[in-house]
Amino acid sequence: MLATIGYERSTLPDFVATLMLAKIDTLIDVRERAQSRRPGFSKKALEQALLKAGIGYLHLPQLGDPKDGREAARAGNMQLFEEIFTAVINGEKAKEALNFLEELASEKDICLMCFERDQKQCHRKIVAE
Repeated sequence: MLATIGYERSTLPDFVATLMLAKIDTLIDVRERAQSRRPGFSKKALEQALLKAGIGYLHLPQLGDPKDGREAARAGNMQLFEEIFTAVINGEKAKEALNFLEELASEKDICLMCFERDQKQCHRKIVAE
């Protein structure tokens, strides 16, 4: 199974509880840089919290939206954002990561994670598709 989640406006305890309720085995972090200003959502802190809850953590930066793509999305230029991220997702490293995710999803319940609450405004929708 493949699910997606954004942590925008979430607290770490609520976020982890949501993943547990959904019976997620592994969280896949698809941020280019696994850093956050929100407490608990940077790579090491998030991984530790998930491990305590029995959830695996995997960071796949090759599926992350590059800075210019994030800036285009923040500016509301979704066409430019999609052009930038389409170039990323069509790259060799991203294709390898997608193949890995496809195999993993056939064995475990996984969830793609990024910041944006609404996946329609996030590159993880493209990754999931």
